[in-house]
Amino acid sequence: MTTPTVSLGLRENWRQFALLVLINAFVGGMVGIERTVVPLIGSEEFHLASTTLIVSFIVSFGMVKAFANLVSGQFADSWGRKRVLVLGWLVGLPVPFMIIWAPSWKWIIAANALLGINQGLAWSMTVIMKVDLVGPKSRGLAVGLNEFAGYLAVGVTAFLTGYLASEYGLRPVPIYLGIGYAVLGSALSVLLVRDTRDHVHLEASSHARQALPISFREVFALTSFKDRNLFAASQAGLVNNLNDGMSWGMFPLFFASFGLGVERIGILKAIYPATWGILQIATGPLSDRWGRKGLIVAGMWVQAAGLFLTAATGRFEWWLVGSLLLGLGTAMVYPSLIAAVSDASHPAWRARSLSVYRFWRDLGYAIGALSAGLIADRFGLSAAIASIAALTFVSGAIVAVLMREHAASALDPAQRTTPASEAE
Repeated sequence: MTTPTVSLGLRENWRQFALLVLINAFVGGMVGIERTVVPLIGSEEFHLASTTLIVSFIVSFGMVKAFANLVSGQFADSWGRKRVLVLGWLVGLPVPFMIIWAPSWKWIIAANALLGINQGLAWSMTVIMKVDLVGPKSRGLAVGLNEFAGYLAVGVTAFLTGYLASEYGLRPVPIYLGIGYAVLGSALSVLLVRDTRDHVHLEASSHARQALPISFREVFALTSFKDRNLFAASQAGLVNNLNDGMSWGMFPLFFASFGLGVERIGILKAIYPATWGILQIATGPLSDRWGRKGLIVAGMWVQAAGLFLTAATGRFEWWLVGSLLLGLGTAMVYPSLIAAVSDASHPAWRARSLSVYRFWRDLGYAIGALSAGLIADRFGLSAAIASIAALTFVSGAIVAVLMREHAASALDPAQRTTPASEAE
């Protein structure tokens, strides 16, 4: 009987890779159902006057997702990637039903706590498994394709929910999309996904660096502040999602304050993640060729420009340009950051390092929504957007000063394939 083999590379693993791309599109779609309609449900159906209270659902989402990210890497190493992916989907299944039937805003907040677990576990596993499959040479491409699928789905779903809400109301019709995403994502994860830990063992066996540190505490300290590259990436990731959390909660309310209808708000809310998603097909591979640092710094500054433009203007056309700039900048930053963290981490503890990075990054959702809500309640929506724009510019400057380019190591082609029994 032929011994099954494990190989690294996109071509060698394209079927599983493509399946994980599709699954992550469903993961992204789960967030997309909320991007346009949920802030408006708070203001129009539950008559919430406080901006801070309206964005509380993003705070619950961000806090829970951050801690789900933090444990996801440890769970992935202990339980296996597939089990964590399936668990993430099982937790996400009730979310659209809770939003549809919510009798009070507390139900929306609770639904978003579950959504945070779903995203923290399921999205983390699709990223980690793709990085496992392709090996060190194509990390930027792998992450770019993963984030392309997820955020394109966010954008398309934000547009569709805006259109459906304009035709049928904020609930329940727009949220039916989430039911379909949850069912399909769960079924594919259970029936077709295969674990990738053997691929990790193969890469680790051919890695020149020692597999240290080994404790989670050491990995947390390295990723958070001890390693200059990992610290630079973690703070940039936090600020990137801080401005995303702000835009998630603030933009629908800001645009509506100028009298913009829900369908046109849906277009603006779709342009940003769709641009972000599509362009990552290019920016991910470019980070493999050009390096991570330049794309990260420039991307943060392009985001800042888009936010300043949005805050300073009051016309749909300028907001459209601002959303495009925000999407372009995020596309430059997002895959480059994940690839930079992967570059600086040994395969034996890469999943844990990525989970710590994603903890800090997605804590930005909660910090961004809460801080922007407080600023908006005191100084207005434009001031909140401009403040986050300034912080985004400063974060890019920190990366420019601290980060050093890291040449990703590559396996010798002769070492890329090994029997599965030897990889364990």
